[in-house]
Amino acid sequence: MSKYYALIAGLPNISLEDSKITYSVLSFREELEGILTHGDKKLIDLFYLKFDNINLKYYSKWHDQDPDPRSRIPYEAFNDIIQAIKDGEKPKRNKLVPSYFVEFIYLYLSNQDKEEIISWEDRLSSLYYEYAMKCSNKFVANWFELNLNINNILAAITCRKFGLDKESYILGNNEVAQSICKSNARDFELGDAVDYLPELLRIAEETDLMLREKKIDLLKWNWLEENTFFKTFDIESVFAYLLKLEMIERWVTLDKDAGEKTFRSLVKGMKKGSVSALEEFKRNNNK
Repeated sequence: MSKYYALIAGLPNISLEDSKITYSVLSFREELEGILTHGDKKLIDLFYLKFDNINLKYYSKWHDQDPDPRSRIPYEAFNDIIQAIKDGEKPKRNKLVPSYFVEFIYLYLSNQDKEEIISWEDRLSSLYYEYAMKCSNKFVANWFELNLNINNILAAITCRKFGLDKESYILGNNEVAQSICKSNARDFELGDAVDYLPELLRIAEETDLMLREKKIDLLKWNWLEENTFFKTFDIESVFAYLLKLEMIERWVTLDKDAGEKTFRSLVKGMKKGSVSALEEFKRNNNK
């Protein structure tokens, strides 16, 4: 296993309360070029796929949408896959394109005119989590499962509050997702399986929306600290530093008023059972 003594030792200390960006998510990738082993770079690339997901989502509907600069996959690759499928051919292998992209495009082209209960964005997110959770690095796989579980538990609590069908909002099919869908208990019968559940349930009761988001990030930040304590100079600490940078970058650039307005629209729409409001919220918060 590779050690990154010089890289880790040279990184500035960061805190979730930082008001300035030490590195941007984009500049940190440039910093890592030529330093990481091939295998470790593939782990870091798993994180950056989230920005390719954004591009694919927009390209599916609006071909002229400018690509996210943090992404790697060019629009031409999307077009090649789409054209091959339309021509009845098997898409050519592209090392930049993960297998779940091809799976998603197949699904989208086959069902785009049908009315779907689960949004296409949720389908793509579900495939992304499933793909990332299969990686060989336990820490990285657990990080993606942590995020999947947090999102699902919070979505289920919101659905319960407004009387919505939670199965329409739960992603993936891991044990936590299955338990959430089956159980009507307050803790979804996850008390023994999810050690951070009590904290997450308290966070869900927070009425200040921005404070609630900050507490969720703090939960994740503490998880990263605990799970890299004995991996100071390993790729796990590099990955964790990248994730922390993303949190800081998001908070530094966050428009509080826009965030409040969008979330209020989501809640109002969910009270009416509006799927379109949920999709609008996701569009605005995945840019």
